[in-house]
Amino acid sequence: MTRRLFARCLLLLMAAFAAPAVHAAAAALAPDALVRNVSDEVLKIVRSDKAIQFGDTRKVLALVDEKVLPHFDFRRMTMLAVGKDWRSATPEQQNRMTTAFRTLLVRTYSNALTKYHDQTINLKPLRANPGDKQVSVKTEITQPGAQPVSIDYSLEKTDQGWKVFDVIVMGVSLVTTYRGNFSDEIQNNGIAGLIASIEAKNKSLEAAQGGK
Repeated sequence: MTRRLFARCLLLLMAAFAAPAVHAAAAALAPDALVRNVSDEVLKIVRSDKAIQFGDTRKVLALVDEKVLPHFDFRRMTMLAVGKDWRSATPEQQNRMTTAFRTLLVRTYSNALTKYHDQTINLKPLRANPGDKQVSVKTEITQPGAQPVSIDYSLEKTDQGWKVFDVIVMGVSLVTTYRGNFSDEIQNNGIAGLIASIEAKNKSLEAAQGGK
């Protein structure tokens, strides 16, 4: 599984949660309904926004920051990616890791939003009970001339509505993909070394994206 696939699929989910006026109603919607109701509308917005299509990093980051981040549980994503070593980090280190990992994901995958032109999202029937607090929303992304890509979105019901805490592309978990690298870094350089490594990567990505 390549980072490119993760990039496209993660940002497609981000786009699905980015439509205006979704936030107020999000808590009342079932997770599959939330994805289904907004994804088509948002893809139309992306396709019609020339600035995004031409890679306007500032505009893409602003869109993600304003419309997307509230629907992701980055603290839980970070905890899962760090694994057992999370418990050995101080509260301050946990906060720094969460902030750094969130920035890393957004910076790494933001440009993928410019690549959406003719993709179609097909949602699978939701297999969940009414009282479930965690669900998996299964979808398939199709586009002309390419094999369909299956994507599962892991969501948890919170007081603020449904929150995404993992994305599984063709059976491969995003947080698990990062866990191996994070574990190696912690083993070699400790929690402080992992934080420094992620923050350094973020600075490099910021510079590559023109400091925006």
